[in-house]
Amino acid sequence: KIVKRSLQGLLASGTIAVIIAGGYIYKQVGDDPEGLQRTLSFYSIAIPKYIRFRYQQYLSDRALSRYEKALSKQNNKEEAEMMKEEVEQLESEWEELHRSTSALGLDVILELRGFYIKAGQMGAANIGNAFPPIWQDTFSVLQDGVPAKEFSVIRNILNEEFRGMGYKGGMDDVFESIEEDAIGAASIGQVHRAVLKNGNHEEVVVKIMYPEVERLFRGDVRTLKMFCQVAQPVHVPSLEEVEVQFMTEFDYVKEAMQLENVRNNLIKAGLAQHDNNNNNNNNQNVLCVVPKPYLQYCGKRVLVMEQLHGDKIADALRNNMAHHASSLGKTPDQLLAEQKLKLEQARSEGKEMMGPSADEYDNYIALLDAKRRATNATKRIHNLTLGWWFPGCHKKEYEGIDTLPINHAKIIDDLIYVHGHEVLKDGYFNGDPHPGNILLIQSKNKRPRLGLIDYGQVKKLSDKDRIFMCKMFIALDDDNHAEIVRLMKDAGFRSKYMNPEIMVKYCRLYFDQDNLALTGGKHIQVFIEELEAADPVVNIPRDLIMVHRTTFLLRGLAHALHQSRSIAKCWRPIAETVLKEEGITYPS
Repeated sequence: KIVKRSLQGLLASGTIAVIIAGGYIYKQVGDDPEGLQRTLSFYSIAIPKYIRFRYQQYLSDRALSRYEKALSKQNNKEEAEMMKEEVEQLESEWEELHRSTSALGLDVILELRGFYIKAGQMGAANIGNAFPPIWQDTFSVLQDGVPAKEFSVIRNILNEEFRGMGYKGGMDDVFESIEEDAIGAASIGQVHRAVLKNGNHEEVVVKIMYPEVERLFRGDVRTLKMFCQVAQPVHVPSLEEVEVQFMTEFDYVKEAMQLENVRNNLIKAGLAQHDNNNNNNNNQNVLCVVPKPYLQYCGKRVLVMEQLHGDKIADALRNNMAHHASSLGKTPDQLLAEQKLKLEQARSEGKEMMGPSADEYDNYIALLDAKRRATNATKRIHNLTLGWWFPGCHKKEYEGIDTLPINHAKIIDDLIYVHGHEVLKDGYFNGDPHPGNILLIQSKNKRPRLGLIDYGQVKKLSDKDRIFMCKMFIALDDDNHAEIVRLMKDAGFRSKYMNPEIMVKYCRLYFDQDNLALTGGKHIQVFIEELEAADPVVNIPRDLIMVHRTTFLLRGLAHALHQSRSIAKCWRPIAETVLKEEGITYPS
């Protein structure tokens, strides 16, 4: 009863907070009725839920502390058992709170759209390993499955853009055909398949930007910044830099040029395939495919690029799991339940669950493939004999290559390496590698390759910053605290007390890893708040924030596949090569 009354009082306080915040909000955005309405819609949900989560965290911390004290006392089993039941009850409440809040959050995001979809994509991408599976699953639709607009709206935009480029017949002068049903929709627009009217009947995808999106984005970012200034001030600098980068997404001509530049860089390095229609390319150094833009058909609100024939990584992995489960005589739910049990066991032991390495995966896949081939050989004999002529004897179906598991470790290794090359070698990289922007493309050599799309948030580093990051990743991999602190100071990082130990933790969190060893088993948000309380951040080098965001997104996908990585260890070989080519000896 005490807990219930306290919670009711807290929620009432949340309601009062919404009213008080409303006055402040009106002062900030009162001259924009639509922005005011959207802001109040966000705050009416965000403030009470934020307070509710903080209170639940307080209850959990208190119960866990009491349970640990009871365990430390001798001959006190009865009290310890009562405390254990309280902890388990709170865990159950957490699950329900996550379930209900993630569902409510999705409803609000789909209603408001705009930048809130971008924010939700970070949850789906498990950025910072901060989001439970229920949030990742619920928000996964935001990566490219947002309800699309009617094609009549899209047709008007296409005709207006193409006529502005000199195609008097509008989209009919450009496309032989275009599918009216969108294949994907997200924060700023949607995507349709089409065939070009250029004599080659080339298959393309067309990105169309919504007309109202730029105006909504600016107001939404302002709303989130106001919330963070009160609730999570440590995130404000990152949000401001992300805002600057997001503003570059509202010109598809610029995005098309960024796409072409990144593609050319990766082809030059031998990491991307030059001819995306040639699936016979067996060069094992080629790790990815990047679509070719058709610059002559790109405008501010329209981007036309080559179609990549692959599946979104989440869909590909889900389908592969279903095939593999079937080959093992299990359902996907059974496999997931087994995985969840292993994950809970690892967490109870204070460990992180790690999947097999790339080589271990390859060996396992080779073993299963040999078994598959042997089984198919016996089925072939049956089908050519008994199955062919014996009455009532049916032919047996062969097991396809898709029944073999995908090498999760290789996917993560390749993804991290490609982006490491972009950051450290080219100094020109995609700052938004969330799962919705990653495809898996099956090539004829049977090893899937990455399809990398969406280059609206490309960041260019100066040579100075690029060299700095090379040194920083080497220092992180060496665990050289003195050098990490020196580099952080040189880059312009400032905190209130400049505590060296805290600075090292900040740096490792920003650029390297966010595992249990670093956070001490704490949730990433709690860990960040403890760092902020111990030594508040005063300044973060803005030009490096997108590197931090990129590594966070890469690590999020790695965590989701149980392939946690040290970015510093993965990128060190690239960093050493770059410094050697620049004639820089490091460490000197």
